[in-house]
Amino acid sequence: MRWYRELARRIFKILRLLRAPAWRRGLRRRVAATVEHDCVTFAADFRGVLDVGAHRGQFALFILHRFPGARLYCFEPLPDARATLGWILAERPEARIFPVALGSRPGRATMHVSRRDDSSSLLPLTERQTEAFPGTEEVAQIEVEVARLDDVLVNADSLPRPCLLKIDVQGNELEVLRGAVGTLDLVDEILVECSFVELYRGQARAEEVVAPPEGARLWTHRGLLDQAQCGAVASFRATSCSTACSNLRR
Repeated sequence: MRWYRELARRIFKILRLLRAPAWRRGLRRRVAATVEHDCVTFAADFRGVLDVGAHRGQFALFILHRFPGARLYCFEPLPDARATLGWILAERPEARIFPVALGSRPGRATMHVSRRDDSSSLLPLTERQTEAFPGTEEVAQIEVEVARLDDVLVNADSLPRPCLLKIDVQGNELEVLRGAVGTLDLVDEILVECSFVELYRGQARAEEVVAPPEGARLWTHRGLLDQAQCGAVASFRATSCSTACSNLRR
């Protein structure tokens, strides 16, 4: 019965992807827009979007349809994924693609490449990850550049507003936020994927990710979206004029 539900889910998603020209174009490179986010009630008509963990452009395609006037700033360290992302955004010359992983400290780090490379991470994959998501086992390791968002966006004051920050970095979400405390002053809303269980070795869990980092004021928690087959992964959204992710404990 599970295979039937999964097949039905995939067929339904394909039918949704055929609705929008940008989404149909993505399918030419086997890139499916994250139409799952269509149910999110965003708080603004975003003019700027920071896509951290952009991969092949799945979220970028969603943004091109949902917020066609938004300027995209994409961060993706995997070369093959970044090449496809470049093709997806070829008709948007104002979009910027940064060939780095984001974290709290600049330097070089090992990327653990998954067989399904959208599950790749700076953190080693656990057995729990591969059991919950078959086909995501590690197949390679490559060295990538790591930067702080605060350092990359040296002219952050020029970010179009309102601005959305999306983070999907397979367990490294808290490190991204710790390296972005200054930039977050200019962000109006955050959409971050995090986990209630350890899928990557040493990852911060949801309750840590959604608490404000040191030196940051509180945000207001606005929603929770369960995306995982195993019920372990969630998306949290926060909004304020301040510098942190949401705080579920309020």
